[in-house]
Formats: sequence, structure tokens, C-alpha cells
Amino acid sequence: MPRKGFNFIMDEKEDIIIGRNAITEALKSGRVIDSILVAKGDRSGSLGKIVGECRERGIVVKEADSRKLDFLCGHSNHQGIVAFTAIHEYASIEDIFALAESREEKPFIVICDELEDPHNLGAILRTAETAGVHGIIVPKRRSASLSYAVGKASAGAVEYVPVARVSNIASTIDDLKEKGLWIYGAEPGGKNWCEQDFSGPVVLVIGSEGQGLGRLIKEKCDFIVSLPMKGQINSLNASVAAGILMFEAARQRAGIAAFGKNLS
Repeated sequence: MPRKGFNFIMDEKEDIIIGRNAITEALKSGRVIDSILVAKGDRSGSLGKIVGECRERGIVVKEADSRKLDFLCGHSNHQGIVAFTAIHEYASIEDIFALAESREEKPFIVICDELEDPHNLGAILRTAETAGVHGIIVPKRRSASLSYAVGKASAGAVEYVPVARVSNIASTIDDLKEKGLWIYGAEPGGKNWCEQDFSGPVVLVIGSEGQGLGRLIKEKCDFIVSLPMKGQINSLNASVAAGILMFEAARQRAGIAAFGKNLS
């Protein structure tokens, strides 16, 4: 139950801020806002100003039926707006490159193409931190964000692995190619994962849980790599597949021999 006299609720699992005044103060204080949900058609009073400021800051603005807001807020007075806070500030792609440079390593990046399950994103972050990945890139829309659930699943890795959020994954891939990185998409029908050379600057692209890589994203990949499926189930959990591929890349980048062969 909300405390009397306050027009907001903080949910420890969803990191929700409710109400115009509370969200305005959160923006003033520099609180990291992941996205806001606004009642359809409502721009009355201070609401339009809040929406405008969020858009200027690059915060995702979504519209929803007021009944959805009622449900999210436990039927408290949300005043037509709900904000979802991020547990960590998003990085830039330049931050990711700076981290690689500081370690004197070739860039190692993972792109999550519309991965919507926060537990998958969190698990990928956890594995990425241990495999030496320099950063994760996610799209602004149709993607899990840096929520409480992602942070918990990452086991603290969100504090160490930069996560950049971009408007367009396809154009971001083009930019990364121009910087000399090779793009590897994880998808059935490609080259065996352990026969692929990952020793250079790597961008590993992991598709969504249900659809895999989008058509355009797949076309932009330089290589498609696959894991052998021997059972009756023809796919792996996205975070499991990502983990296998990340550590294969990490093995090669570290010069660790496979099957007694010297990679140098």
C-alpha cells in the first residue's frame, strides 16, 4: 500500500516511480530513467512538459491504456504517467571502445537483437563479464532494459560491463563495420562454432528468444555461426548459446590451444 501523502510507489522488483511530481523530481535529481509509460491521449498540465524533457534526454516514451497504468500501480493515483528506472546508467559505444583500448585488447562486443527476457539479458551480462567482453549493445525498443530483474540475474556484472542502447541496430552494425569489426551472427545453418576464427575484433549478435536474428540483421552479418543440435529440441536458450560462443571467442583471443593445437 502507498504511504498517505505521497503520490508515488517504489517497487523493489520493477523500480517504478508513479505520479507527475515524483517523476519530475527524479529527473531533476539525475535519477536514471529507463522509460516512461503515458496514458494515451493525455498531455494535460505538466504531463506534456515531462514527456518533452524525457524525449530530449533520449528516454523511451511509450503510450498505454490508462487501465494498464492502473494495474501497474495497484490502482493508486498515477496521474497518467509511470516511470521505470534503470539500475545502472547506460553507456555509449565510445565507452565500450575506450574500455577495450584501456585493456590494450581488440574490441569484443555482444549485440542483443530484440532480446526481451530480462533473465536472458542478465545471464548474458554475467557471462560477458567473465569472458572479457567489453560491452553489450541493445536496441531502445523491443528489448529488455537495465531493470532490477536484469541486475539480479547478472549477479553484479551490470556494474562492470558497459551497456549501450541504440535506436537502430542495423545502422549500428554498419558503423561497427566501418571501424574494422567483424560481425558474427548466431543462427542455425551457419559454420560450426568451433571452426570459425574469432581472433580479430569481434561483434557477436544474439537474436531474440522466439524469432532469432531479424532478416536485415542476418544479412548484415559477415559470418553466421551455429551450434550442433543433436537432440529433439532444435534450439538453445539465448543466454546459453551466447555463453558458449563468448567463451569460444575468449579461448581464441587468449591463444589457448584446442585439441592440443597451438593457436599462435
